[in-house]
Amino acid sequence: MTIFKGYYTALITPFSNGAIDEKSYSNFVEWQISEGASGLVPCGTTGESPTLSHSEHMRVTELCVEVSNGRVPVIAGSGSNSTAEAVELTLHAKAAGADGALLVMPYYNKPTQEGMYRHYMTIADAVDIPQIIYNIPGRCVVNMSVETMARLANHPNIAGVKDATADLTIPSLLRSACGDNFVQFSGEDGTAIGFLAQGGHGVISVTANVAPRQCSDFFSAWSLGDMSKALELHQNLMPLHNTLFLESNPIPVKYALSLMGHCGPELRLPLCEPNEANAKIIKDTLHACGLFH
Repeated sequence: MTIFKGYYTALITPFSNGAIDEKSYSNFVEWQISEGASGLVPCGTTGESPTLSHSEHMRVTELCVEVSNGRVPVIAGSGSNSTAEAVELTLHAKAAGADGALLVMPYYNKPTQEGMYRHYMTIADAVDIPQIIYNIPGRCVVNMSVETMARLANHPNIAGVKDATADLTIPSLLRSACGDNFVQFSGEDGTAIGFLAQGGHGVISVTANVAPRQCSDFFSAWSLGDMSKALELHQNLMPLHNTLFLESNPIPVKYALSLMGHCGPELRLPLCEPNEANAKIIKDTLHACGLFH
């Protein structure tokens, strides 16, 4: 039986005057849990991990674990394009009490398939915690093959993948290569229903930041086998899925959450606020979905 399934929120990191807004973050984690989030993922792309210092990164993970207090699983982002740095952050995630670690593909270096294999094996050998490979070629350029994933799936600490390729053949191919217990999360909200239908276990979601209850209801309908209800709920969420990627994530979702009163709109450079036209679309979409009045 898999440990991880459902709609997990890839959490934003609120800032205030250049520092982490710990109060807003703690309140946001609490709200996510109360609204039915299956699990939480701090320090991913949506959490602006590239611009968090090591100490900030570790503090955000600690806060998430502390506030959630075992009520939902926490899969802490701990990846890096430096294998040694990824080991360090993953050791910290385990020490902080996280239930798992999310490890992004090494970006910029452009490793070969063998290099990817050795990178993940080194981390898995070093840290005894369930690890999720994060395959996102749109940001990392490189794409892990099904064959490499199958090699890695033999390691007891490598639990699954977050797949952000939007290729809906992947879940079935991986299921054949790695077995049913290799956890498969979609990293693309818009593919959720198709991904689950092909054998996926859940979604690590941007949209769940603003609509955790609706995302949870969708997954519940799916899990209960109510396909017509699941399709209806997925269709209702599609405008959000699209709008939240009008500009680079997490620009739109952070602006949306600032309108909803969950955080300030502050981002760290090189990210900046959405342009005026997109800001209006984000606001109008929230209105249409009943999330902002």
